[in-house]
Amino acid sequence: MEDSNPELEQFRQQWRAEVSARNQNDANRGAKSKAPRRPPPIASLSSNKIAPPLKGIDEEYIPQVFSGYDGSAEKEEHGKSSTAAVKEPQSALDYYEKAVERESQGVLGDSLNLYRKAFRMDHQVDKKYKNKHFPPSSFASKPTNPNPSNAPVTVPNTAHHSLDGPPQPIKDLIASFASLVIEPAPPAIEGTPAPPCPLANLPEEILVHILKEVAILDIASFVGLAQVCKRLAYLVATEDQIWKRVCLGSEVGFGAMHYQWQREVLGGPLKEEDEIPDFEDDEEDAPEPLSNEAITDSLFVSAYSSSWHKMFRLRPRLRFNGCYISTVNYTRPGQASASQVTWHSPVHIVTYYRYLRFFRDGTVISLLTTDEPADVVHHLTKELQDLHRGRAAPHLPSIVMQTALRGRWRLSNPDGNPDADLKDAEGDLFVETEGASAKYMYRMKLSLRSAGKGAKNNKLVWQGFWNYNLLTDDTGEFTLRNNKAFFWSRVKSYGNGA
Repeated sequence: MEDSNPELEQFRQQWRAEVSARNQNDANRGAKSKAPRRPPPIASLSSNKIAPPLKGIDEEYIPQVFSGYDGSAEKEEHGKSSTAAVKEPQSALDYYEKAVERESQGVLGDSLNLYRKAFRMDHQVDKKYKNKHFPPSSFASKPTNPNPSNAPVTVPNTAHHSLDGPPQPIKDLIASFASLVIEPAPPAIEGTPAPPCPLANLPEEILVHILKEVAILDIASFVGLAQVCKRLAYLVATEDQIWKRVCLGSEVGFGAMHYQWQREVLGGPLKEEDEIPDFEDDEEDAPEPLSNEAITDSLFVSAYSSSWHKMFRLRPRLRFNGCYISTVNYTRPGQASASQVTWHSPVHIVTYYRYLRFFRDGTVISLLTTDEPADVVHHLTKELQDLHRGRAAPHLPSIVMQTALRGRWRLSNPDGNPDADLKDAEGDLFVETEGASAKYMYRMKLSLRSAGKGAKNNKLVWQGFWNYNLLTDDTGEFTLRNNKAFFWSRVKSYGNGA
């Protein structure tokens, strides 16, 4: 029977309003509190002391999780009043998905345990998770959700490495730096004046002139300026007049390349009447070889798309600020001792090195020795070679130069045929050195190649090796069974090369 007392009904309404207001004030004070309240002990938590979720927010309410405490009592009581019960993981994929969810919430201990359970059940569960959430078809277009696993950015996950889709091509990326300027460094202390940056105030013409001088002195330092800021990266990559000067110059460019012999084998001035027959058979009606300038002008348009930068990177050329080293290792059987009974014959491991250092005047030093590069490269100079030649008591520690050979070099030169492809005709290197005695001469044919991702023209591959008898005009070929390719190594004591 319902109570018809109006005063009692009014008292009940006031009491409900006060309880609701008090609960609201308690919730607001808890949200504004700076220090989080410590959770009560597990023993003090019971189902009869847990308040039911507030009306209207029960589906949005998620209990806070602390390390070492999983809140099983709250989950059990909350699960009775919640509309959707929490589904326990059953398969390895379920455990893996639960581990990813816990990792996104910051509960790394529980996440690690779930990962272990998943991999114990299936060692390829990570691949199944990837195929389910990141199928290959989803990468055909820009993903709508770049972070489907909801993992924080500090978690090493390939799902959110690229938030803006695939990266831009290098050409488009460099072009986007065109309107940028050199920005000075920020102040060391906030509120203080920024340090001066004179480079940012220079006119464009003076800045380009400075960069050109740097490129002439050391091309590696010039390219390294691209890492300073985006404006310098744009100038280094696109300033064509700098790359033209580098290409046409004789410091590191093609002005120092020789496509015809410039010296005798022993290093003296070239005399046409004493010229030795070349590698190829000479023909009386052979066309006149093209000059260095004609070859460069023709290749600039046809082979390198009118880009000096591209020509410098891709066109075959020699380097003078280091030497080319070939390390040869092979094994040969030894002879067992006649006075000792053994089951196996000894094996000898043979290691030796070949060195080639090229000079801008068309000469070269060739050296075959068992000494390691650290004991040889600093002595590969013409001065030490002349010092040790013919001396009965050579000086130490450069005694290794006693067996160094003098020689000359040239690159392959097109025969002037207008139908020939100049780009395909380049890339071969010819070297002639003195032999073991005065009547012999050694001839090498090598090809310029590239080894590694970014390096160019840092490898010489054998094409042939011959000895030539100056008295009988006979040629004998050496075997290339044990010969290995040459690899370029920079030597700082050479500077830019002589």
